[in-house]
Amino acid sequence: MNKPLIIVLVILALGLIAFNLTLVDFDNPFQGDSTVALIGIVASLCAIVLILIFAASKKIDKKLKED
Repeated sequence: MNKPLIIVLVILALGLIAFNLTLVDFDNPFQGDSTVALIGIVASLCAIVLILIFAASKKIDKKLKED
């Protein structure tokens, strides 16, 4: 996976977080559509973490193959 694709995926996940934040009713965050929005926010955060772990593992793999 190349660097521009990683950047695009992280930006898309950040966009999903921003969109889901607009759907959350902060007075009742655990009722109705707010629950779905919170799940979407957590899922997007997990996706960002997984993408960054994958990018780090690719860097480590590349350095090990060079030596």
